[in-house]
Amino acid sequence: MIYEVTFQVRVTDMTKGESWYRILLGREPDFVPHEGFAEWELIPRCWLQVAEGIPAKSSGPLRLGVVNIEDERERLVQELNIDHFKIYERPEVPVKWATFSDPWGNHIGMFEYLNKAEKDRKMNEVLGI
Repeated sequence: MIYEVTFQVRVTDMTKGESWYRILLGREPDFVPHEGFAEWELIPRCWLQVAEGIPAKSSGPLRLGVVNIEDERERLVQELNIDHFKIYERPEVPVKWATFSDPWGNHIGMFEYLNKAEKDRKMNEVLGI
């Protein structure tokens, strides 16, 4: 039985990496056990680890569900100086999605459910409502 998920990205400069992910995620890390490592619990039992090291080639993307993908894109363009990335949609897919990279080449993406009721249901599950 799988009960928890951890995804790790590596950055060559931990000070800059932790700062970049702090802005991306909008908060401080939940756990910093030692130098060169920081961890955020994104939703219950789903962790993102940022570790100092050599980034993996062609890994990811790690996709994050967001309430409004256009608003998040604009925030990241402003706050992290990311290039204005394209948002995709297809009629047979229930989400809009986008992919971009951090300064170390780790692929990150976002997605937004198109059906408001489905989006609200999933958010309420995470919030325990």
